[in-house]
Amino acid sequence: MKKGEFAVIATGGKQYKVSEGGFVSIEKIKAKGIEYKKGDKLSFDKVLLVDDGKDTTIGTPYIKGAKVDAEIVEIGRSRKVMVVKYKQKSRYLKRNGHRQPFFKVKITSIK
Repeated sequence: MKKGEFAVIATGGKQYKVSEGGFVSIEKIKAKGIEYKKGDKLSFDKVLLVDDGKDTTIGTPYIKGAKVDAEIVEIGRSRKVMVVKYKQKSRYLKRNGHRQPFFKVKITSIK
């Protein structure tokens, strides 16, 4: 890995700036018939941008042939977010909590 090398990937409806050896917390990936567990390898092929310190390659919308490899380090759920619905003067109050599932991944290589 060269110093300053990074890529921008798209997964889970969001974009993430990643660099080799770094960690990133992404949305949980759901695939038919596949249950991911800790230690599994992932490959992201929706690469939007790659910068190696000298050259910058921008995709339209994705870069053909580029991919980012990662390994799942942790599977968990984020902190609870309280959702409150309230109508004044009508005695209506509804509380609900939500914990979003996530994968914490370590980026192993950018190709």
